[in-house]
Amino acid sequence: MARKHKLEEIIGKLREAEIVLSQGGTVADACRRIGVTEQSYYRWRKEYGGLKMDQARRMKELEKENARLRRAVSDLTLDKLILQEASRGSRRRAHAQTSEPCAPTALYRSYPGNDAGVRAAGVPCAWTTSIDTAQNAARGR
Repeated sequence: MARKHKLEEIIGKLREAEIVLSQGGTVADACRRIGVTEQSYYRWRKEYGGLKMDQARRMKELEKENARLRRAVSDLTLDKLILQEASRGSRRRAHAQTSEPCAPTALYRSYPGNDAGVRAAGVPCAWTTSIDTAQNAARGR
């Protein structure tokens, strides 16, 4: 089973590997001496290379805070979407309780044998007309 190294151990092992490399050793020798694979060494060097202990601790703290803030944003976004959906539902119920008929929010084109007309939100059914009729009237037909 893989061993989880602590931040202090990682930085210490990277420094030890740098010493071996500066004395003319190979990366394989340095990895063997610190007891990790070359893959771990390169991953650690990429993430922690050149950092001092206090800088590495600060980076870890910032990563934890960033994760916490991301969770908070996602929770708030979800709450906002739920509230928006609930407010849409309450508006629909309010329209259903009025005596004036409510037109759908979509526009319709009439086809032969279909008397569906243009219907915009908030326009009573008596005010609707087909797109074809409105276009013909605009052209003067």
